[in-house]
Order: sequence, then C-alpha cells, then structure tokens
Amino acid sequence: MNVITVAGQLGRDSELRSLADGTPVLSFSVADSQGREKPTIWWSCGLFGKRAEALQQYLVKGQSVTVTGSVSEREWNLS
Repeated sequence: MNVITVAGQLGRDSELRSLADGTPVLSFSVADSQGREKPTIWWSCGLFGKRAEALQQYLVKGQSVTVTGSVSEREWNLS
C-alpha cells in the first residue's frame, strides 16, 4: 500500500481552486526539515472536495501540520 505521513510547516498559504467539474481542490506545500546536516524536503500536497473547503482557512504559512496520504511522483525538467 502506498501511504506516507509527513510532518512539518506550511511554506505558503494554501490556495483553493476548482476543477472543471466544480470539485474544490486545496493546494499547499509542507517543509520537512531533517535538521542541520540534511536539506529540507518540500512536499506539494492537495486536498479535494468538502474537506478542502473546510480546511482552507486553517492552512496558512508557518502552521505546523501532519499530513497522511498517498504519494504520486512527477518528473520536472528545468530549462
């Protein structure tokens, strides 16, 4: 099973938008600091549906959070 739990601080205020079918989507980023010796890992996270609308007001920059969910991997090419 593909499950992960990440604890850290929000790097920016969450952003609420809607998909083409009207489904609410909340996007936010979590900084997982590993300490002085290791770099910070940034996780891009998203919530869908009523939960997204309900939590948007609480997910603000600097807030400590713990997120549990599944991981999907994307590859980025910088030009």
